[in-house]
Amino acid sequence: MFDFDPRDSADERDCDREGIYDSRWGEDARERDERERELDPRDRDPRDPFVHRLDLPHGLERELVQDERERLCELNGEDSRMLATIGAFRVVAERDLDDVRDASADPRDSTLHHLGDEGLIRFVQINGDERAAVLTDRGWHVLDAHRHDREDGRGQEFHSGLGRARELQHDAQLFRAYLKVEKRLREEGGEIERIVLERDLRREYQEFLQEHNRDRPDSDGRPDRDAREIEEWAREHDLPYFDESVHLPDFRIEYELDGRDRHEDIEVVTDHYRGTHAASRARARFTCYRSGGRSGGRPFDPRVAEDFL
Repeated sequence: MFDFDPRDSADERDCDREGIYDSRWGEDARERDERERELDPRDRDPRDPFVHRLDLPHGLERELVQDERERLCELNGEDSRMLATIGAFRVVAERDLDDVRDASADPRDSTLHHLGDEGLIRFVQINGDERAAVLTDRGWHVLDAHRHDREDGRGQEFHSGLGRARELQHDAQLFRAYLKVEKRLREEGGEIERIVLERDLRREYQEFLQEHNRDRPDSDGRPDRDAREIEEWAREHDLPYFDESVHLPDFRIEYELDGRDRHEDIEVVTDHYRGTHAASRARARFTCYRSGGRSGGRPFDPRVAEDFL
């Protein structure tokens, strides 16, 4: 019944809580919004949505930061942006992170190397000449210890470690697709709230399927949802339902435009998309981007799926 992918608190310094909020992204949202209105939307950093609700340094100088296990590390604003971005997408190609590096940062200072030295990220090989960054457990704990979610609980999720190895090259390209969509939405006046990965949508779906089995020792673990209930769940989450399956995008961008909450579902299409899987992506009407090249990919016409069949 499900469309699986066939590719198989404060630091040591003597400062009160108000002082921390005055110097970090966790500050009063009204003050932050006032500053953002003074900034041309086209000049905003595409990584900022991932740090807006984090009580982490955002200045040029590095500050001591303590995680929930009372371990210390040093971070500045560029470190915070990089750390949160990697955590939001779980795995990001190093070259894409270099492309969005703050131009005002000291060129002699490598943010990624510093985060690695602090034990907050590690690098994994994508192919022979390219690697990607992922959070370590310690990096995840730093982000989790300093997050302040929205009142509705729909905050940015962060992830450490790797998923399935065979999907690494594909997943490392999600951030590249995000940059293209984010730029368009920003120019249209949209304000990005968060991104939701396919794995988070899948987890929510599985929780729905297993809700009736929760805390039941006599349960055999099989979902007892019928097709009507599943289709209704998909409709409530604005996800396509056809061929008796809920279809999930690689990630969803949630944003606000003209006072309304909106979202856009994104799929990164690779050369491995063939047959029924390519056709289902086309039918789902996701915003698709074909990966490839240093240019970061290009928009994908879903009609090409007809050629795959």
